[in-house]
Amino acid sequence: MLSASKAPPIPRAYIWRRVHSLFGLWLAIFLLEHLLTNSQAALFFGDNGHGFIYFVNILKNLPYLPVIEATLLGVPILMHGVWGIKYILQGKANSHKSDGAKPSLGKYGRNQAYTWQRYTAWILLVGIIAHVGFMRFYLYPITLNQGAESSYFVRLNMDPGLYTVASRLDVQLYDQEKVDAEVKRMGQIATRPNDVKPDDSDVYSQSEDEMLTRAQNFEFQKEFVEDLTKRNISKTQVIAVANNFGTATLLTVRDSFRQPITCVLYTIFVLAAVFHAYNGLWTFMITWGIVMRMRSQKRAVNVCLGIMMVMLFLGLAAIWGTYYVNLKS
Repeated sequence: MLSASKAPPIPRAYIWRRVHSLFGLWLAIFLLEHLLTNSQAALFFGDNGHGFIYFVNILKNLPYLPVIEATLLGVPILMHGVWGIKYILQGKANSHKSDGAKPSLGKYGRNQAYTWQRYTAWILLVGIIAHVGFMRFYLYPITLNQGAESSYFVRLNMDPGLYTVASRLDVQLYDQEKVDAEVKRMGQIATRPNDVKPDDSDVYSQSEDEMLTRAQNFEFQKEFVEDLTKRNISKTQVIAVANNFGTATLLTVRDSFRQPITCVLYTIFVLAAVFHAYNGLWTFMITWGIVMRMRSQKRAVNVCLGIMMVMLFLGLAAIWGTYYVNLKS
């Protein structure tokens, strides 16, 4: 009796390439959401960025947000990046001029795209590290939750239109003089402990209720001043205090895009991200057999180019329009 032949095992490299491809698709979808959200800080004139604030607050209020960020963003970026670097080091570009020792096929668009996919990967490696470190840690709002109310503290550079924008967004601004005044006021209150601390009497009274309320308010004010002074500011800076995370983030984005050099660096970053994501989308469709015929592949190229142009417009609008067009004053 003949035994059934066993199918050969699937090569591990093949599996990892498919995983790398799926993670790339997921990150392209995330880029779409990210640029759509950010563009609302610039494209809705007179809206004061409320669309941006609304969607950022929705994301911020998701349950188990740190877990979601780690699993749905951290892991895909890490895995896609590690395997991407491996492929870059193994692959060989053939779209450059050659002395004849190796192929030179630069006249073919797909060869050029292959090369630029590798170039943009290196830009993204540096850009993502800088972007996450800059926005997620260095400039991330300090959060203070006090009962039903929350305060979010961000450090901003002063400019002529900042006070006007802050007024429209119901944001309080503290320069160094106002910060010092708050610290001094808290010091004066702390020297009157009987005004803020209840006695040890077992008999409840109206005066004790008032003292308990004062004590709680004192603790709230103390925490507020402590967070207000966590970040040092210069004479040209202020601490902005917003009542929601989205508004604080909008002010941080506005402040970041005041500097032309920041706009230029982010423009390079967005160009690289958009090309890498949606050129990768075309490769994904080829890899998974979604488009097989030459005609369908050409149509897929046009679709990916169309998405690329839309995403590029949204990204550049967010960079150059948030401050210079929509929220300058």
